[in-house]
Amino acid sequence: MNLFKGYSPNEIKKAKIAYLCILPALLFLLLVRAVPIVSVFIKSFTNWDGLYKNDFVGLKNYKQLFSSGMFINLFKNNMYLLLSVPLQVIIGLVVAVLLYEHIPGWQVYRAIFYVPQIISLVILGYLFKTMFGLEGPINQMLTNIGLGNVACDWLLNRETALPVMVFCITWYSIGWQTIVILGGMASIDTSVFEASRLDGASFWDRTFKIVLPMIVSVISYCIVMAVIWTLTNMFALIYSMTGGGPGYETMTLDYFIYDKAFEGGNQLGYACAVSVILLLVVLIITAIELKISNKAEEKWG
Repeated sequence: MNLFKGYSPNEIKKAKIAYLCILPALLFLLLVRAVPIVSVFIKSFTNWDGLYKNDFVGLKNYKQLFSSGMFINLFKNNMYLLLSVPLQVIIGLVVAVLLYEHIPGWQVYRAIFYVPQIISLVILGYLFKTMFGLEGPINQMLTNIGLGNVACDWLLNRETALPVMVFCITWYSIGWQTIVILGGMASIDTSVFEASRLDGASFWDRTFKIVLPMIVSVISYCIVMAVIWTLTNMFALIYSMTGGGPGYETMTLDYFIYDKAFEGGNQLGYACAVSVILLLVVLIITAIELKISNKAEEKWG
């Protein structure tokens, strides 16, 4: 198969030079990404404890994960937290459009909305743990307005802890979504907006008939990255907010990997098996998202 079929000799030469330029980076990524992934896959078939044990056990780790019913519970928690993705993307889109329209004080708002992004997830987790604790300001506020019967220790049961976590993730991520979407909107030719204003297009017409169709790929990118981040980067937040408890009620797959590797008797082989399953979950969901986004780009792009 000729990759350069149909290209001129000059274009082929430039392409080869470009590939040679990125070759060191590709080799580096192969070393730091592919090698660990392959190593984890191999270790998932062993009883590796990080030190002495490293015996081949076949599919034992995978059978243990699925037969215990633990995977389903953890997967449900991951899916619940994914409810934050449409919330953060929609709110980020609304904020980005308003900032792009230069509402009064838009420079200040642009900085304010990004402030949560500079806060460590560990600090954020302890902050929300304090806010939603039994004696926290949320319960005090509810008591002061006559809703003391609603007050509770929000993080002590799954029914209230997971919604609090979704709220926390959404609040934390809005700034990032806003900045990325603003970047996409900045790439739109300003003459398009000037022409639409001269034609008398309203704010809603400009938003839904011009902006959204032209940034479909940006929104798709935001969704994909938000899903991957939510599936793989919840450890710090959960560790500081709930510790995965009570029991395993608020634990996700990425936190479970840490729990089994370092808190559950050094079951690193088992943790590797969970890591492989998490990787497959991320790849499947990402593939579905990309297929949907490609169709959306074909329709609106």
